[in-house]
Amino acid sequence: MSMSTKLVVVLRSDLEFAVAANASAVLGLALGARLENSLGADGKDAGGHAHAGINPHPVPTLAASDQELRRIKALADERDLTVVGFNEVARRSRTYEDYLERLAGTEPADMEYVGLAVFGPRKDVNKLTGGLPLAG
Repeated sequence: MSMSTKLVVVLRSDLEFAVAANASAVLGLALGARLENSLGADGKDAGGHAHAGINPHPVPTLAASDQELRRIKALADERDLTVVGFNEVARRSRTYEDYLERLAGTEPADMEYVGLAVFGPRKDVNKLTGGLPLAG
Protein backbone atom coordinates (compact mmCIF):
# COMPACT_ATOMS: atom_id res chain seq x y z
CA MET A 1 0.00 0.00 0.00
CA SER A 2 1.14 3.51 -0.72
CA MET A 3 -0.10 7.06 -0.40
CA SER A 4 -1.67 6.70 -3.84
CA THR A 5 -4.03 4.05 -2.47
CA LYS A 6 -6.64 4.18 0.24
CA LEU A 7 -8.72 1.79 2.26
CA VAL A 8 -11.90 2.57 4.11
CA VAL A 9 -14.45 0.64 6.11
CA VAL A 10 -18.06 1.74 5.66
CA LEU A 11 -20.57 0.48 8.22
CA ARG A 12 -24.34 0.68 8.12
CA SER A 13 -25.26 3.68 10.22
CA ASP A 14 -27.90 1.94 12.36
CA LEU A 15 -25.69 -0.82 13.79
CA GLU A 16 -25.43 -1.51 17.49
CA PHE A 17 -21.90 -1.21 18.87
CA ALA A 18 -21.24 -4.98 19.17
CA VAL A 19 -22.44 -5.64 15.61
CA ALA A 20 -20.34 -2.74 14.27
CA ALA A 21 -17.24 -4.02 16.10
CA ASN A 22 -17.80 -7.53 14.77
CA ALA A 23 -18.37 -6.27 11.22
CA SER A 24 -15.17 -4.20 11.36
CA ALA A 25 -13.15 -7.21 12.49
CA VAL A 26 -14.62 -9.49 9.81
CA LEU A 27 -14.03 -6.90 7.08
CA GLY A 28 -10.50 -6.14 8.24
CA LEU A 29 -9.49 -9.79 8.27
CA ALA A 30 -11.04 -10.47 4.87
CA LEU A 31 -9.53 -7.42 3.21
CA GLY A 32 -6.13 -7.84 4.87
CA ALA A 33 -5.85 -11.36 3.50
CA ARG A 34 -6.27 -9.96 -0.01
CA LEU A 35 -3.65 -7.21 0.21
CA GLU A 36 0.10 -7.50 0.02
CA ASN A 37 2.15 -5.60 2.58
CA SER A 38 -0.84 -4.84 4.76
CA LEU A 39 1.16 -5.27 7.97
CA GLY A 40 4.00 -3.20 9.33
CA ALA A 41 7.03 -4.68 11.03
CA ASP A 42 6.83 -6.07 14.56
CA GLY A 43 8.09 -3.66 17.21
CA LYS A 44 9.27 -3.56 20.80
CA ASP A 45 8.24 -1.25 23.59
CA ALA A 46 10.66 0.50 25.95
CA GLY A 47 10.69 -2.61 28.19
CA GLY A 48 11.75 -4.83 25.29
CA HIS A 49 8.37 -6.57 24.99
CA ALA A 50 7.40 -7.58 21.45
CA HIS A 51 4.27 -6.23 19.74
CA ALA A 52 2.94 -7.75 16.54
CA GLY A 53 2.95 -5.49 13.50
CA ILE A 54 -0.30 -3.77 12.59
CA ASN A 55 -1.63 -2.09 9.48
CA PRO A 56 0.55 1.03 9.04
CA HIS A 57 -2.11 2.98 7.12
CA PRO A 58 -5.11 4.97 8.35
CA VAL A 59 -8.44 3.18 8.08
CA PRO A 60 -11.29 5.68 8.19
CA THR A 61 -14.49 4.08 9.44
CA LEU A 62 -17.47 5.74 7.82
CA ALA A 63 -21.24 5.40 8.13
CA ALA A 64 -23.80 4.89 5.35
CA SER A 65 -27.36 3.73 4.84
CA ASP A 66 -28.15 0.30 3.43
CA GLN A 67 -28.98 1.93 0.10
CA GLU A 68 -25.67 3.84 0.07
CA LEU A 69 -23.79 0.62 0.85
CA ARG A 70 -25.41 -1.10 -2.16
CA ARG A 71 -24.50 1.86 -4.37
CA ILE A 72 -20.88 1.87 -3.16
CA LYS A 73 -20.59 -1.91 -3.67
CA ALA A 74 -21.94 -1.68 -7.23
CA LEU A 75 -19.68 1.23 -8.17
CA ALA A 76 -16.63 -0.36 -6.55
CA ASP A 77 -17.28 -3.53 -8.56
CA GLU A 78 -17.64 -1.49 -11.78
CA ARG A 79 -14.35 0.29 -11.09
CA ASP A 80 -12.58 -2.97 -10.28
CA LEU A 81 -11.68 -1.86 -6.77
CA THR A 82 -11.02 -4.44 -4.09
CA VAL A 83 -14.25 -4.59 -2.11
CA VAL A 84 -15.32 -6.96 0.64
CA GLY A 85 -18.93 -6.97 1.76
CA PHE A 86 -20.25 -8.29 5.05
CA ASN A 87 -23.97 -8.89 4.74
CA GLU A 88 -26.90 -9.98 6.86
CA VAL A 89 -26.85 -13.44 5.27
CA ALA A 90 -23.33 -13.96 6.63
CA ARG A 91 -24.08 -12.34 9.98
CA ARG A 92 -27.07 -14.59 10.60
CA SER A 93 -25.46 -17.84 9.42
CA ARG A 94 -24.16 -20.30 12.00
CA THR A 95 -21.49 -21.89 9.78
CA TYR A 96 -19.63 -20.86 6.65
CA GLU A 97 -21.30 -23.69 4.74
CA ASP A 98 -24.70 -22.37 5.85
CA TYR A 99 -23.66 -18.90 4.67
CA LEU A 100 -22.62 -20.16 1.22
CA GLU A 101 -25.87 -22.08 0.84
CA ARG A 102 -28.03 -19.14 1.90
CA LEU A 103 -25.97 -16.71 -0.19
CA ALA A 104 -26.57 -18.81 -3.31
CA GLY A 105 -30.30 -18.31 -2.81
CA THR A 106 -30.15 -14.54 -2.21
CA GLU A 107 -30.84 -12.20 -5.11
CA PRO A 108 -28.46 -9.22 -5.43
CA ALA A 109 -31.37 -6.78 -4.99
CA ASP A 110 -32.17 -8.45 -1.65
CA MET A 111 -28.64 -8.18 -0.26
CA GLU A 112 -28.52 -6.19 2.97
CA TYR A 113 -25.00 -5.02 3.73
CA VAL A 114 -23.75 -4.60 7.27
CA GLY A 115 -20.57 -3.03 5.98
CA LEU A 116 -17.96 -2.85 3.24
CA ALA A 117 -14.20 -2.58 3.10
CA VAL A 118 -12.98 -0.79 -0.03
CA PHE A 119 -9.41 -0.52 -1.27
CA GLY A 120 -7.96 1.01 -4.41
CA PRO A 121 -6.60 4.17 -5.96
CA ARG A 122 -7.15 7.05 -3.55
CA LYS A 123 -9.08 9.17 -6.06
CA ASP A 124 -11.51 6.34 -6.85
CA VAL A 125 -12.12 5.45 -3.20
CA ASN A 126 -12.63 9.13 -2.37
CA LYS A 127 -15.19 9.49 -5.19
CA LEU A 128 -17.23 6.68 -3.68
CA THR A 129 -16.92 7.53 0.00
CA GLY A 130 -15.73 11.15 0.29
CA GLY A 131 -19.07 12.58 1.38
CA LEU A 132 -19.81 10.01 4.08
CA PRO A 133 -19.64 10.90 7.79
CA LEU A 134 -17.39 9.14 10.27
CA ALA A 135 -19.07 6.22 12.03
CA GLY A 136 -19.69 6.50 15.67
